[in-house]
Amino acid sequence: MCCSVGFARSLGLALVPLALCSILANLLLLFPMGQITYIQDNRLASYIWYFGGLGGGGLLMLFPAVVFVTLGKCSCCWNESLMMCGSVLAAVVGLLGSGYCFVISGLALLQGPQCFTSLGWSYPFADHGRRYLLQPEIWSRCLQPVNIVEWNVTLLCVLLGLAVLEFIICFLQLVNGLVNVVCRPCCYKQEYSLNA
Repeated sequence: MCCSVGFARSLGLALVPLALCSILANLLLLFPMGQITYIQDNRLASYIWYFGGLGGGGLLMLFPAVVFVTLGKCSCCWNESLMMCGSVLAAVVGLLGSGYCFVISGLALLQGPQCFTSLGWSYPFADHGRRYLLQPEIWSRCLQPVNIVEWNVTLLCVLLGLAVLEFIICFLQLVNGLVNVVCRPCCYKQEYSLNA
């Protein structure tokens, strides 16, 4: 059990910086090139307003991180099993949060940024699907904000990567917790029969 708790704590400690980076990346998406005018004028891509990194990959991810880090504070056996059950539920919450972040970031990446073109404000790459990502020569269609395509692509790819890492960490704890919840009673029965 000690190994399992130590493993869960290390996973929780790994989640904290990932969640903070997701929050930061999402906040940067709200302020292209550090300017507030685009958020004030509602000129951000629609999926940015779903707060995939801020909510799913960030604030929601802090819940399982705290649960994992605080495991094992009580030495009583009943509480050990209960805590591992709690960590399984927290891992499920983390899986949902990271999945939400991944889906929203992916959809935002496919949609492309809202920007000012020669035809006015629009989503010039929405009909291109993901093909525009491989055609940087057409990114210059976006006149304002300057370099918005590079800005969005970089930050959304960062969010996708963070979401994958968070998903893996939560999945590992889900497996770790389930193994301990299922196997721990078996271990007690074996210890009891050996002592008897």
